[in-house]
Amino acid sequence: MGRSRSSANRWKYINPSYYLKRPKRLALLFIVFVFGTFFFWDRQTLVRDHQEEISKLNEEMIRLQDLLEELKNDQSVSGEKMNFSRSDGDVGKIDYTEDPVDAQRREKVKDAMRHAWSSYENYAWGHDELQPQTKNGVDSFGGLGATLIDSLDTLYIMGLDEQFQRAREWVANSLDFNKNYDASVFETTIRVVGGLLSAYDLSGDELFLEKAQDIADRLLPAWNTPTGIPYNIINLSHGNPHNHGWTGGHSILADSASEQLEFIALSQRTGDPKYQQKAENVILEISRIFPDDGLLPIHINPEGEVVAYSTITFGAMGDSFYEYLLKVWIQGNRTAAVDSYRKMWETSMKGLLSLVRRTSPSSFAYISEKVGDSFIDKMDELACFAPGMLALGSSGYGPDESQKFLSLAEELAWTCYNFYQSAPTKLAGENYVFNNGQDMTVGTSWNILRPETVESLFYLWRLTGNKTYQEWGWNIFQAFEKNSRIESGYVGLKDVNTGVQDNTMQSFFLAETLKYLYLLYAPPSVIPLDKWVFNTEAHPIKIVSRNDRAMSSGAGNSVGQQKSYKRPLTRREGRFGNK
Repeated sequence: MGRSRSSANRWKYINPSYYLKRPKRLALLFIVFVFGTFFFWDRQTLVRDHQEEISKLNEEMIRLQDLLEELKNDQSVSGEKMNFSRSDGDVGKIDYTEDPVDAQRREKVKDAMRHAWSSYENYAWGHDELQPQTKNGVDSFGGLGATLIDSLDTLYIMGLDEQFQRAREWVANSLDFNKNYDASVFETTIRVVGGLLSAYDLSGDELFLEKAQDIADRLLPAWNTPTGIPYNIINLSHGNPHNHGWTGGHSILADSASEQLEFIALSQRTGDPKYQQKAENVILEISRIFPDDGLLPIHINPEGEVVAYSTITFGAMGDSFYEYLLKVWIQGNRTAAVDSYRKMWETSMKGLLSLVRRTSPSSFAYISEKVGDSFIDKMDELACFAPGMLALGSSGYGPDESQKFLSLAEELAWTCYNFYQSAPTKLAGENYVFNNGQDMTVGTSWNILRPETVESLFYLWRLTGNKTYQEWGWNIFQAFEKNSRIESGYVGLKDVNTGVQDNTMQSFFLAETLKYLYLLYAPPSVIPLDKWVFNTEAHPIKIVSRNDRAMSSGAGNSVGQQKSYKRPLTRREGRFGNK
C-alpha cells in the first residue's frame, strides 16, 4: 500500500492541473524547459558545425589526393625520375625527383594566388589594379584590365580553371581597347600583348590571339619615326604617338627596344610580317651604331642620331633591352637567323663585366651604373634579373666562358638575396648603394612586390639543380606572406625598414612574382625552358625555329620562310610541355 501511494504521488508531477494550482512551480518548469531547449539547440549547432568541418576536411583530403594522383600520373609518363635535358650546349643536366616539400610549397604559392585573385575579383574586377587597403580598383593603364590579362597564364599554369574561364569571359565580353588614353607602348606590349599571346599559346583559344592583334594594331603607329625607333606613348583611340616630356623628346632604351618577343610571336601566329618588321628594324638601327662594349645609354633619339648622353644601367630603363637580345635568340631556337642577336648580347655581356664591382668587407658582387666615364656605385633591384639572364645565356658559350658567367650569376644572385635579408622585414628595397667598408645600404626603401630576384632564383634552380635557390625563394615568399598579405589582397611596403604598407597590389605580382615562385617548386617539365621563353613580364611564349635571314636582309621580311607555327597543345600538354 505504501509503495502504491508513493507511486501515485510521483505521477502527480506530470499532471498539468498540479502546476496550474502552483504558479511558481509552473514558472520554474518553464525556465527549466527554456534552458533545456537552448542547451539542446546549441549542442545540435555544434554537431552541425562539426559535421561541416569534417566535410570540408574530407573535401581538402580528396583535393590533396587528386593532386598526389596527378603528380604520380605526371611521373608515370616519363618514369619515376624525370630527366630535364636542355638543348645542345646548355649548362649540364639535372636529375629531378619530386620532393614532397616542393609539392607543399607549390600549393602554398597557389593558395597565395587564389587569395590575390579572389581579392581582385571581389573588389576590382575589370580594373587595372586593386587597392587592397581601400578595397577598390584603379585604372593605372587606361582601363585595360591589366591585372586580369597579366594573370591569365598564371591561372592556367596553376590549374585554376574556374578562375581562368571567368577571366576569359571578361576578355570576350568586356575588353575594349578603343580608349581615349595615352598608353605606354612598352607596358601595354609586355603586359597586354604578351599576356594575351601567352594565354593563346597555352590554351589554343583564338579569342586571345584576335585581341592581341587588335591592341598591337593600335600600337604600331608609334614606330612611324625617321629611324624606326618608336615613340613611347600613344593614344589608343586616336594614335598621336609622342614621348614623355621629361626625357627631352628622347625615347627610353628599354621601352623602345623590348617588343621583339611579342611582335615576332604575333607575326608567326598570324602570318602578317608587319609586327616583326617594326620590332626588328629597331634592333637593326641600333646595330649600326652599336658600341664596342655593347652598352647603350637609357635615352635614344627616334628622330635622328640614335645615342643620347645619359646613364648606362642594367636597372630601370635599360634592363630589358639586354634581356631581349638573348631571348630573341632563344625564341628563334638558336638558329642562324637569330645569331646576330646572340652576338650583340655577348658584346653587351663584355660591357657588363666592366661594370661589375665588389663591396668591402663582404665582397658582394654588384652591377654598377655609369655616366660618361664615371661609375655610380648603385644597383636597382630591377637589375636582379641579370643573374637569371646570365645563367640562361651561359649555355651558348664554350665550357670556360660558360662557367665564368654562371659563377658570376651565382655571385650576383647572392647579392640580390642579401638585399632581402639585410632589411628588418626581409624584403628588398628598390635600390641599394655601396660605400667602401659598408657593403650595402638601402637607397630608395620601398618594396612594390617586384619579381626580379625570384626570377633569377628560378632560372638558377632550373639550370643547376641547386636546392639552395629554392630555400632562398621560400624565405622571400614567407616575407611577402608576413608583411604584404592582408585580408583583401597583397600590398607593397612604403619602407622595408619599418614595414609600413602601401595600397597597391601590382599586376606583376600575379603575373611574375607568384608565377616564378610556383615554378621554383614545380617539376622542370612544367613550362620547360627548351620549349618556352618568358617575356619580361613572365609570360611564357612558345619557341618556334626561324629559318629566315632576319636582320641581314631587312629585319624579318621572311616570316613565310619560318618554320610553320603549330597550333598550341592540349590543355594538359600545354601546361606541362611535351613529354
